Amino acid sequence: MRNLTLLTDLYQLTMGQGYFNEGRHEQLAAFDVFFRPNKLITYSVAAGMEQVLDYLENLHFSEEDLAYLRSLGIFSEEFLAYLADLRFTGRVTAVREGEIVFPYEPILTVTAPMIQAQLVETAILTFVNHQTLIATKAAKIVDAAGGGVMEFGLRRAQGADAGIYGARAAMIGGCVGTSNVYAGKLFNVPVSGTMAHSWVMNFPTELEAFRAYARSFPDGCLLLVDTYDTLRSGVPHAIEVFKELRAAGHEPKGIRLDSGDLAYLSKEARKMLDAAGFPNAVICASGDLDEYSVASLKEQGAKIDSWGIGTKLITSADLPALGGVYKLAAVFENGKEIPKIKLSDTTEKITNPGMKEVYRLYDRATDKAIADYIVRADEVVDEGGPLEIFHPVDTWKRMTVTNFRARRLRSVIMENGKRTSDMVPLSEIAAYFREEKGRFWEEYTRRDLPHIYKVDLSPALHALKTEMVKKKGTL
Repeated sequence: MRNLTLLTDLYQLTMGQGYFNEGRHEQLAAFDVFFRPNKLITYSVAAGMEQVLDYLENLHFSEEDLAYLRSLGIFSEEFLAYLADLRFTGRVTAVREGEIVFPYEPILTVTAPMIQAQLVETAILTFVNHQTLIATKAAKIVDAAGGGVMEFGLRRAQGADAGIYGARAAMIGGCVGTSNVYAGKLFNVPVSGTMAHSWVMNFPTELEAFRAYARSFPDGCLLLVDTYDTLRSGVPHAIEVFKELRAAGHEPKGIRLDSGDLAYLSKEARKMLDAAGFPNAVICASGDLDEYSVASLKEQGAKIDSWGIGTKLITSADLPALGGVYKLAAVFENGKEIPKIKLSDTTEKITNPGMKEVYRLYDRATDKAIADYIVRADEVVDEGGPLEIFHPVDTWKRMTVTNFRARRLRSVIMENGKRTSDMVPLSEIAAYFREEKGRFWEEYTRRDLPHIYKVDLSPALHALKTEMVKKKGTL
């Protein structure tokens, strides 16, 4: 396992030395991870927590790390000696991977000595921001396709790690496979892929290329048919090879389209395959697709069974950054919580202070989600009676919820620097996401003009925030 302790911004370490010099480095502090609204963010799929746990459990400064820091000439020997023995000893509270999450709610909280909690900010945001972004993009593409999406983006990812962990996140979001062999081995997920245009071009004729591939893979033969002319040569040659395979006792898998008018070509190819006696041959499409182009193709009646999505998935092309932040929520003195708040002239950037928990309220009659409810950590949500919830800014927007159940979204996933449970297989995480998404009305998760899901504050948390704003951040 790589030691990523120096995967941090320099200011985390300069602040660390400052805390050390002031004797505040061991003060217990709590930081929240959350993201703010964006016109393209309607909901997000939480991911990356597994890598957070790996990183925190392995946190330590090697001799080489300390030598490098010493070479910068800005850290004292006393501070470097302290870092030599530093390990993460704190607590992490978080939603589970695959949980649907919304702006402003704390999806992960680190509670640890100040220097530890500050040091790990950058890496935690790297893991959670990236994988949550890609899992969410995958979920939207899968939703548009209705399933059958394969992640094909490694060659277009912003670096190897982005390709590897992007593939992991894509599986959480609902992809059924990846072209990334390393990710397949690392995460035990299905891998898929057949041939490139170079294979076809490397033979004297397209037909010879198809026959050669069929000889190597007679029981998994999926042919790329758009190298020269999709309908005049590609599909007819594929059909000819498919007939030869069937005569030899094998059944072909199908064809892939990678360019051109995919709606028209898929419909014509489907007619040709059906007429030739291959109604079960699948048609796979690829070629710079995303949820919008996939939805458009389906609206045009495209006969596409599976989708290979690369660039626009692995880079989340229309929203390349989630924008998650890591903000101080509280410090502790003599065991007493002291809430902290960040103020701003921009209302959206004022944080929710103190230790908090998040509950999801469900209507008992339909088992559909009604709202998320952020409360102070010591509050208990009473399911027995009516509950009035209100918009945290436009407080006149209120509703009374009755006959509901409340589910706490977060749990402790690390205590005293050690994870509290074993790693969850990606298949289980993806299944959990599908199950929980089914508890949301389509109006909240649809691609176009979605209804804004309610994320409200309890009266106690709202009162604390209002008081601290009036007093300019202090109590």
